[in-house]
Amino acid sequence: MRLSDIAKALNARIENAAPDTEITGVAGIEHAAPGQLTFVSNPKYNAAAKTTKASAVIVAENFPTINTGMLRSKNPYLAWAQALELFYHPPTYAPGIHPTAVVHPRAKLGKNAHLGPYVVIDEDAILGDNAVLLAHVVIYRGVTIGNNFFAHAHAVVREFCHLGDNVLLQNGVVVGSDGFGFAKNEETGRWHKIVQSGNVVVESDAELQANTCIDRASIGETRIGRGAKIDNLVHIGHSCTIGHDTLLCAQVGLAGTTDVGNHVILAGQVGVSGHVKIGDGAIAIAQSGIPHDVAPGVMVSGAPAIDHRLWLKCCAVYAKLPEIAKTVKKLSERD
Repeated sequence: MRLSDIAKALNARIENAAPDTEITGVAGIEHAAPGQLTFVSNPKYNAAAKTTKASAVIVAENFPTINTGMLRSKNPYLAWAQALELFYHPPTYAPGIHPTAVVHPRAKLGKNAHLGPYVVIDEDAILGDNAVLLAHVVIYRGVTIGNNFFAHAHAVVREFCHLGDNVLLQNGVVVGSDGFGFAKNEETGRWHKIVQSGNVVVESDAELQANTCIDRASIGETRIGRGAKIDNLVHIGHSCTIGHDTLLCAQVGLAGTTDVGNHVILAGQVGVSGHVKIGDGAIAIAQSGIPHDVAPGVMVSGAPAIDHRLWLKCCAVYAKLPEIAKTVKKLSERD
């Protein structure tokens, strides 16, 4: 593929390279070879751009000039993502139903469905056009799913849940498992299970990655907003609401009735206690513990979470605590 064609597809500008340079593939900056395309978006790799053997590097508009060919882009990370799509095409799945698949007579499948081995679709489930369900996917009764659904092996959608268009479930996702609700019987000392009568709604363009679990609501719904991206091993408790285009990174845990706004980023292992509201555009740094509401647009970190800049100052002081303690002890001994 010519570099000029790639530049046009990425809306990028060629610099220091011949437009007809042939690009045969993509690779990381430290492993790229002649004929390959790579990228830099993290300043950590700026020095590697000077020594890479790649034929061209995708860089930001203000990146310093280097001897290697460059594709200047306003958003090099996005351009790189688009470049990958030019060279890698994932497997496609022809329409058809595997002989071992079980589809209830009252289930409805749209056009061009692909059902892999041992797929199960229960009574009154409705799937839109172009659905791909790989091996051992299970769709419970009464589920409704829009067009272009893709479920990798062992994904499960429980009873009466609703999924929009272009929803992608990675391996082992469970949508609609029972919420963790139990009431204590003081007379017997035992826990009485609260019926989880609600469901889960996953809006269009959402992606749930491997082994993520979304609990159904006890009453009402748990809702995942349009375009939300949820990483591996995330747990979302019953009756939570996740806003549009929000990112929940690996091992995030949300207790029940958490309200997360639009365009929020919760980094890895963030924990949020129940009945908390996180405002639009907020960011929580990895391993933050959030016991209270978070205002829109702020960045928090620590446990309990506080303003990120204040947390950095606290961390700097924390490392000096032994020295400070000695000083305090000496001063107290003088008295």
